Amino acid sequence: MTQTRTPRGPATDGDVPAYWRGLGLPGLADIHIHFLPPPMLAKVWAYFDEAERNYGLAWPIHYRLSEPERLETLRQLGVRAIPSLAYPHKPGMAPWLNDWCTDFAQRVPEAVHSATLYPEEGVGDYVRAAVEGGARLFKMHVQVGVFTPDDEQLTPAWGVLEDAQVPVVLHAGSAPKPGEFTGPEPVRALLRRHPRLVLVIAHLGMNEYHEFADLAQEFAGVHLDTTMAGTDYVEQIAPLPRDYVPRLADLGDKVVLGSDFPNIPYAYAHQLEALERLELGDDWLRAVLWYNGARLMGIGSPARDAVDGSRVDDGPGGRHSATSETRPMMTKGDVSTA
Repeated sequence: MTQTRTPRGPATDGDVPAYWRGLGLPGLADIHIHFLPPPMLAKVWAYFDEAERNYGLAWPIHYRLSEPERLETLRQLGVRAIPSLAYPHKPGMAPWLNDWCTDFAQRVPEAVHSATLYPEEGVGDYVRAAVEGGARLFKMHVQVGVFTPDDEQLTPAWGVLEDAQVPVVLHAGSAPKPGEFTGPEPVRALLRRHPRLVLVIAHLGMNEYHEFADLAQEFAGVHLDTTMAGTDYVEQIAPLPRDYVPRLADLGDKVVLGSDFPNIPYAYAHQLEALERLELGDDWLRAVLWYNGARLMGIGSPARDAVDGSRVDDGPGGRHSATSETRPMMTKGDVSTA
């Protein structure tokens, strides 16, 4: 029997476990979490400390904690898998970041073995080595890296990732600060060449929300993560268009929980509250908060029974199925937000 939950969503982090239990979920599947080598994390936090100058709006890091404290915070929240999602901003950086992420995966029981890539000689080889070594989630940030995702040097790596169906969390939207290669068109060009890629567009693609939703509708493997979307903070920078929310309902099986923990200027609970107040219903929330991310990150067994009786039994890029009886159809750059 599920617990009664607060319709408005959790008010504090302490309320979060009761919230997902009230939805009948085993926890949260957050695909957009960062753990970085300490020197890199310090530089990221230093950049956000200057956010008022960089973005025109202060960005106080809410979880400026040690690594053990950050891990324990996620465990207390009920996050069941923890990506690292490191990303390079210059050549030669990706291989050692991948080594660090491999070590993180080996020492953190809940870790999702992550890796990254950069357009450079040998990228296909080290991406293949990462996949063969167990990496099951990649991160790419075209704004920070200052490169286009359809750069020809990346072709061998995209081929590996397309064949392996390993998801890539891709920051390509132009918010909070446009970059030389941000926007949907370079991603569309990439997908024309590699249409079976499994991409998770970070931040719902803000602020090109509709354009990235178009890609999610057109390409089977394209998903959208909710990172920071709809929060009070981001509504000041890149508000969700009124006619966009119904599209999120229609794309329910392709929308995935993301938070950007720990680099957020508010409590984790507020992201869940922001999703709740979209008023898209409990089935949508269950899919977004758990089932879609669990499928993409490979949490649990390949076939899972949902709390409402529907089954999730396809691969990372596929849409999970539900019977009509059990589930209704859901009508170089600056170091910037990751």
